[in-house]
Amino acid sequence: QVQLVESGGGSVQAGASLRLSCAASGLTFNYYAVGWFRQAPGKEREFVAAITSNSGSIWYVDSVKGRFTISKDNVKSVAFLQMNRLKPEDTDVYSCAVRAWTPPNQMNGLWDYWGQGTQVTVSS
Repeated sequence: QVQLVESGGGSVQAGASLRLSCAASGLTFNYYAVGWFRQAPGKEREFVAAITSNSGSIWYVDSVKGRFTISKDNVKSVAFLQMNRLKPEDTDVYSCAVRAWTPPNQMNGLWDYWGQGTQVTVSS
C-alpha cells in the first residue's frame, strides 16, 4: 500500500522559514517524480514545485522562485520543500504527489498518488 505522509507545516510569521517533508512508503521512491501543491478552502489546487525521479529537472511556480527549494532523498524515500521568506499569501494546505519518472506535461494533470496535506499558516 502506497503512503505519502507530509509533515513540517505550522504557523509562522512572515519572513520565516519552514521545511516540509513528504515521506513515502510502499513504492520504489527513486522511480518517482515528486510534486508539491497547495490549496486553500474553496480555491483550486495550485502547483508549487516538481522534481524528476533522478532530481535532474526541477520546476517552480513563478511566485515561489528564489524562495522555495524542492529536493528528494532517494535513499531515505523522502522529499522536501524548503520554504524561505514566507509570505501571508503562502498560507495553504500543502500536499505532495508522486508520478512514475516525470511529472505530467501539465503539472496539474494526473499524478499517481497523493498525500493528505499539511497546513502552513503565515501571519503578517
